[in-house]
Amino acid sequence: MNLRAAEAADLDAIMTLERASFPTDAWSEAMMREELASRHGWYVVAEEAGMLAGYAGLRAPRGAKDADIQTITIAEPFRGHGRGRTLLRALLAEADRRGAREVFLEVRADNPVAQALYASERFAEVGRRPRYYQPDGVDAVVMRLDLPSWAAARAAAPSEDRTEVGGSTADAPTSGASSDLGAGLRPLGDAAPACDVATGWCT
Repeated sequence: MNLRAAEAADLDAIMTLERASFPTDAWSEAMMREELASRHGWYVVAEEAGMLAGYAGLRAPRGAKDADIQTITIAEPFRGHGRGRTLLRALLAEADRRGAREVFLEVRADNPVAQALYASERFAEVGRRPRYYQPDGVDAVVMRLDLPSWAAARAAAPSEDRTEVGGSTADAPTSGASSDLGAGLRPLGDAAPACDVATGWCT
């Protein structure tokens, strides 16, 4: 799997996967275009066999102490092999490079597999938002990661377990949790794209 920074030219492919993964609440093309162009964001795409295998996004203004995971989505043929974890780690590494100290996300309360993945990467639950995900009325679990602790643990990991963007990278081990959990992750949620786990996965 090859990871690279997303470009404006990736918009069409990203939107095709976005609409397939989030049929009821996909972001609009205008919102996604704005996200890809924002200097406060960072999006990465995963390519495999000449196809878009997935994409992920981060909101992390340079110099800010906190960052938010915006979205992680894996195409159905590529799920179940650690690609989502690899994308998550790429986002966290970029947040670290930008100087963030904490990373937040929100995940559906009815998605325990996603929660287990995040916990295995050192995220911890810090609160809940009742009936946050509509129209399903599902609570949002708010999770937080201490980024310096995560980065220190990653630095001590074997070199083959590290994620790089811009070249081929082997899928990272799952550390005991399934690393591809369904259609896609959206952790926060506002009018603008800020995380919201749709259709039950996250990785």
